[in-house]
Amino acid sequence: MAGPLILFRTPYFRGPVPLAGVPDELRHHFTTDQARLREADAVVFHIPDWRPTQLDDTPKYPGQLWVLWSMESAVNYPRMADPDFLRHFDLSVTYERTADIWSSYLPGRAQWQAALAMPPPPKTETAPLVMFQSALIDGCGRNAFSGALMRQIPVDSYGRVYRNRTLSEDFGRQSKLGTISRYHFCLSLENSLLDDYVTEKLFDPLLAGTVPVYRGAPNAREFAPEHSFIDAEAYGGPRGLADYLRHLLESPGEYAAYFAWRQQPLPDWLEEKLTASATSFWLRLLERVDAARAIRRSGRPALPFGIKAAATARAMRLLRQLGGRRPPPVQLQ
Repeated sequence: MAGPLILFRTPYFRGPVPLAGVPDELRHHFTTDQARLREADAVVFHIPDWRPTQLDDTPKYPGQLWVLWSMESAVNYPRMADPDFLRHFDLSVTYERTADIWSSYLPGRAQWQAALAMPPPPKTETAPLVMFQSALIDGCGRNAFSGALMRQIPVDSYGRVYRNRTLSEDFGRQSKLGTISRYHFCLSLENSLLDDYVTEKLFDPLLAGTVPVYRGAPNAREFAPEHSFIDAEAYGGPRGLADYLRHLLESPGEYAAYFAWRQQPLPDWLEEKLTASATSFWLRLLERVDAARAIRRSGRPALPFGIKAAATARAMRLLRQLGGRRPPPVQLQ
């Protein structure tokens, strides 16, 4: 096979690894066949699926690159901020702008252009705010924040957290965005407050045509047009925020100003980010691995986590197998 081989050592949240943006003619460069570990030029580990007793005995072959991959917050997966853990990896694929390969939550340019071409939908719901939050992960007090805000101003919550509304028909993402578009505001709370960790919590409401009330990355303004969202932390707490939202409801001109960004081209700095993230991060990884293949050397493999950790991993895996418990197979999607 010509070209590099990239092996996925872990599944993706116990399911298939998505290869979005990789054309069919290049998919042979990616594999989940664990028997090909020795020949792989790079081995990718999805950190949320990292299990020491499954992975600590993974041998690393000379010249092989180990790749750390995660789109999740380092608050929720502390290994991502642990120097002793990070030193075992040669490349990182994360949401952080400092990553070797940046994997962004930014929607594609076509989605932004579609939003610019359409006026904001009418706001037909009685409650001013909508919230979709089902995950219970909370590394920053977001559940307490949303609960306190709901005592100050009406919020229709469709997720498992504080649910008080349900969808009449649920067609997945289409239904979610359609519902969001009918509200003046969307309460958008990240599960942790870290620079660059800007997820669909901000982008979904923006593109659906409502105003995000966003609590998340301190540098979120580097990812969205100016005056396109409300910083939930800027008003002294839930009571002050509720007062400001009521003020906007009573001041149509000030509320409409949050949609002014849709009347002009996207700023150059945002266009640059869209260009940087337009190519699939898997293709960018493939290029990086291909460029490093020249230094591949022969020799014996190493056990990066040590002989003791490897022995423990093998023993624990054997015990699970004897008990009929096996890890999920690694697959591509």
